[in-house]
Amino acid sequence: MTELVWRFAVLSGLLSIFCSCLIADGQEPPVSELTQDCISCHSSATPAIVADWQRSRHSKTTPAESLKKPQLQRLISTDKVPEKLAGVVVGCAECHMANEAAHQDSFDHGGQKVHLLVSPKDCATCHPTESIQYEKNLMSHARGNLTNNQLYGDLMKSINGLQSLEALKTKLADPDKYTEAESCFHCHGTAVEVKGKKTRDTDFGEMEFLVLSGWPNQGVGRFNTDGSMGSCTPCHSRHQFSMELARKPYTCSQCHKGPDVPAYKAYSVSKHAAIFSSLYHEWNFKEVPWTLGTHITAPTCAVCHASLLTNSDGTVVAERTHQMSDRLPWRILGLIYAAPHPRSPDTSIIRNKDGQPLPTALSGEPAAEYLISADEMAIRKQNMQKVCTACHARNWVDGHWDRFENTLRTSNEMTETGTEIVSKAWGEKVADRAVLFDEAIEKLWVEQWLFYANSTRFASAMMGADYGVFANGRWYLAKNIQDMLDHLRFLMATKNKSR
Repeated sequence: MTELVWRFAVLSGLLSIFCSCLIADGQEPPVSELTQDCISCHSSATPAIVADWQRSRHSKTTPAESLKKPQLQRLISTDKVPEKLAGVVVGCAECHMANEAAHQDSFDHGGQKVHLLVSPKDCATCHPTESIQYEKNLMSHARGNLTNNQLYGDLMKSINGLQSLEALKTKLADPDKYTEAESCFHCHGTAVEVKGKKTRDTDFGEMEFLVLSGWPNQGVGRFNTDGSMGSCTPCHSRHQFSMELARKPYTCSQCHKGPDVPAYKAYSVSKHAAIFSSLYHEWNFKEVPWTLGTHITAPTCAVCHASLLTNSDGTVVAERTHQMSDRLPWRILGLIYAAPHPRSPDTSIIRNKDGQPLPTALSGEPAAEYLISADEMAIRKQNMQKVCTACHARNWVDGHWDRFENTLRTSNEMTETGTEIVSKAWGEKVADRAVLFDEAIEKLWVEQWLFYANSTRFASAMMGADYGVFANGRWYLAKNIQDMLDHLRFLMATKNKSR
């Protein structure tokens, strides 16, 4: 035994005795022996991870204690926790040794079977309602909705593929897996697979570790090694899994910054964000439930889309949801036209009247059988407006929604004009429709709906007005139409001269 290993063994023993004494004295919540074993090594190997966990609610509260709390104060949605887990805090072993048989990434480590990925199925032990809701969320299907949609696949290739020049023409090669993993799949999620094992020298001697493809990743639609989709950590970052972090808009900005999904940018210039930026240090981001006017005085992303909200007398304004679309009648991002939300979170099954995997035809006509009904839209709109009317008078809220829905109509019309121009280019054979995104006029068309229409809609939804005018908004919707038309005229004139 080397001196380093001997010293570490002594330190581990002392730490174990120290933890046992604390537990015996009732000064700390009970930690399982398996988790204590993890901590004894990882306090040295990955001290920041251990320190993060020690700051978490998981390290301070047992599931049994959580079940004793009043219903609205609970952060646990199960009615019964397995007996062996109920009386100990949720630590390393409780997450990384759960559902071992289902995890292809389970491997021998420290004398136990552990797995690297913790999936929504693992979290469902204590949070089944949240896990089921997340399965119904577009986010959990984010990877599949890209990879199983040929049109979006072509768009990804046009963005990530390597271009080379041959005879004054560009040749597009497929993107490599590393480029895809740090671009589109960074947020949408990779497919994590076990590729083998590798032995490495560590401070504790030689140890064997798994080799994973698609790793690291914490995308919202990640394909996990237990067959599940999604990840809880984009919002509840490891290893604190902080509700405070998930409730602040900075977390959402990781993926919703734009220009294709400019939610955070539009929010950041709104009156709501001005209040948040000035006063958030006075707010309470940890309390459950969240009381409007008491704990917070203006909305964040979580207020509108996810959190359990009450008013000052305890009346529930909005139920907690991890489906995210429960309060959204319209889908306004990532689409050629704004349209009602899809019935299924698997949008790759949608086919418009022309057989394309899109919720509308290129002419704007919705594929209604795949989209939620007008009645369901009304319910979701009402759910969102309950949040709005907790702070605003009814006439203010109605006026805002009238403007927002008018913006959806006008931005769709401006996109339709752009579509007419690119369709004319296809009809005149000055652009090739076989691949939608590889020519200059087609790229201008993509910018029309993916950047400028999206920005205009988000600015309207979040009252970030200027972002919807000159900062990628209406100015560029108008300018881009002229650029497209000028380019079409150039292409047609060049074609006629070559005859």
